[in-house]
Amino acid sequence: AMVGSAFTAPHVTEFVTVDVTRTMKLVEELKQDKDLQGLRVNPLLLIAKALLVAIRRNPDINASWDEANQEIVLKHYVNLGIAAATPRGLIVPNIKDAHAKTLPQLAEALGELVTTARDGKTSPAAMQGGTVTITNVGVFGIDTGTPILNPGEAAILAVGAIKLQPWVHKGKVKPRQVTTLALSFDHRLVDGELGSKVLADVAAVLEQPKRLITWG
Repeated sequence: AMVGSAFTAPHVTEFVTVDVTRTMKLVEELKQDKDLQGLRVNPLLLIAKALLVAIRRNPDINASWDEANQEIVLKHYVNLGIAAATPRGLIVPNIKDAHAKTLPQLAEALGELVTTARDGKTSPAAMQGGTVTITNVGVFGIDTGTPILNPGEAAILAVGAIKLQPWVHKGKVKPRQVTTLALSFDHRLVDGELGSKVLADVAAVLEQPKRLITWG
């Protein structure tokens, strides 16, 4: 499937490096929130939410290519795939109707997905029907990569390691939490403008997470 995707879909990858200090502060605050007690709260949760906001603002990214009919099929729901490294290898289960979930519901779904994948209990149904994927290479200490599309999807977001780096903030060089994002997309479905807008929106939300409210 991976080889088929790599040599069928014309991949384009774009990159952006972003100051996620405010997002990291929000993660720490949310860990203390009573509405999220007992749930998995981490940067991936807010990155997933940022991508969902970007998709809502740029819905044409949430599409697939129908080879038989040679046409683009737009999806009006988001089944969010999360690439998971397991003892059996890499799998990509997805959260059904992620676009309709509240933050606590999304946190619960992410936690269940990761636990189930690690235990080797992911069902075939959980790996079917995905519309867009996130792969977190940062957990391995990697800055970023050029991810290969999950077959049938138009875009995949790679998240690099979040590291303390010197960054120009308010005119002064300060230590800030910084990461690099990479978005690969199928150029049959997504042109450079659309791909750039989606990646820029994700970065903007992670730089200023209050946009989850103002754009949400």
